[in-house]
Amino acid sequence: MAPPAASAWTAELDAAFAGGDENALAEAYRQFAPLVHTLAARSLGNRAGADDVTQEVFIRAWRSRSTFDPSRARLPAWIVGITRNAIADARSSSIKDLRSVQAAQLAADPDGTVGGPDADLLADRLLLHDELERLGEPQGSIMRLAFFDDLTHDQISRRLELPLGTVKSHIRRSLQHLRRRLEVDSAAY
Repeated sequence: MAPPAASAWTAELDAAFAGGDENALAEAYRQFAPLVHTLAARSLGNRAGADDVTQEVFIRAWRSRSTFDPSRARLPAWIVGITRNAIADARSSSIKDLRSVQAAQLAADPDGTVGGPDADLLADRLLLHDELERLGEPQGSIMRLAFFDDLTHDQISRRLELPLGTVKSHIRRSLQHLRRRLEVDSAAY
């Protein structure tokens, strides 16, 4: 049996990374950054986004190293999992940015200026969208179904397979949170 290649990832490196050894981080970056970058580039379709995801993956991995358990998974698999999440986050962010630009273009007058009641409505919708994003999950999804899909509490409960009482509680707390946030925002104007 041939000895492992010098660049092969080992259980010792798993343990060193979990223990906070910066040399293990550097070795992980050296070995896995090309894979992370390739996965991100193929998924996102652009090099700049792939560069950002690659950096984000290793920042997340290092910051959350205390949650890495070498007995449950090897570091390469753990990093690929983080990569998938970072790619999904980047795609979601890109979609939100695109929607914001499209909404702003729709609100623009034919001469290219933005203003009037359509712009106010757009600003309110963008503000609400951002606030719903801040709520997290499942609150954000519940509130979107209530606001945008006009579903009843019972319909939301069935669609998300959550108890009715849980849906009602999330809606009540989310509305209180939104009220506090929006009152603070309007006081700033």
